[in-house]
Amino acid sequence: MKPLIFLISASFLFINCTEVQEVNTITTLELKELLFKDKIQLIDVRTQREIKQGSIETALFIDFFDKEFLIKVSRTVNKRRPVYLYCRSGNRSGKATNILLEKGFEVYNVIGGYTKWQKENNK
Repeated sequence: MKPLIFLISASFLFINCTEVQEVNTITTLELKELLFKDKIQLIDVRTQREIKQGSIETALFIDFFDKEFLIKVSRTVNKRRPVYLYCRSGNRSGKATNILLEKGFEVYNVIGGYTKWQKENNK
């Protein structure tokens, strides 16, 4: 019985000690301010088809579904500077954010993505 209790206690210890990285987010309004002030590393992770419907002018395009997504990001952006990601709604860019966080990038997911950007900037 004692070994079982020890095993259960030890498993809780390991579960609680795992490092959880917090995902940084930014609103489309904050992004607009940043774009006005500075040249930032902004990546649009949508597909080519989606990009044809419009995009943010200074964005780089790297399709999240591309099997070489991580390689292309690593070759394109400076890892020592923050990277801002957006997609259509924020879902794919959220997944991409997690991938890049694991690789040591400082990443910000744009909440609401291009859909929200378009609503706020095409009034």
